[in-house]
Amino acid sequence: MISASTKRNTLAAILFLAAAMPAYAHVGAGTTSSFTAGFMHPLSGLDHMTVMIAVGLWAAMKGGRAVWAWPLAFVGVMLAGATFGMLQVPVPFVEPGILASVVAFGLLVALAVDLPVSAGVAIIGLFALFHGHAHGTEVPENAGGLEHMAGFAVATALLHAVGIAAALGLGLRFRSMIRAAGAACAAVGVGLAFGML
Repeated sequence: MISASTKRNTLAAILFLAAAMPAYAHVGAGTTSSFTAGFMHPLSGLDHMTVMIAVGLWAAMKGGRAVWAWPLAFVGVMLAGATFGMLQVPVPFVEPGILASVVAFGLLVALAVDLPVSAGVAIIGLFALFHGHAHGTEVPENAGGLEHMAGFAVATALLHAVGIAAALGLGLRFRSMIRAAGAACAAVGVGLAFGML
């Protein structure tokens, strides 16, 4: 049984992350070559933050191998996408793909979609490529970018862990709350797509 203090701490972490300011987070905004800048990027915008948490929620709802395989797939493909961005390899539809990911992962959680682990990896990988490319294009040409990449990889993994911890902390008794969080994620995606957030 999860203690009341663990549930409160998980809720506090989620609320803290939800209070982050919207991102002016893509392509060339601010200093982008340090570990700290990379770490703060996923925490600086609703698009990244909600997707990372939703992946964790969805992985925990699936259970089993998905709990580690889905977040690992996201981080791994995101780093590959970042490398493409740093090398200026064009990837079409990056921003629409990121917005679509917010809605898609929200719906996957809200509808409690139960897919095979491999299908989840494929979906997660597709959207992670877009997120990673956005990160990579921000790194200045004269910077190595490895510190920046390490920063956003760590922050992404932590946000996945928040989603996993929240879902496991709420447990099956509160599955409707987890699904409501997915619906909220989808609503955020729609709001961002139509410029309402």
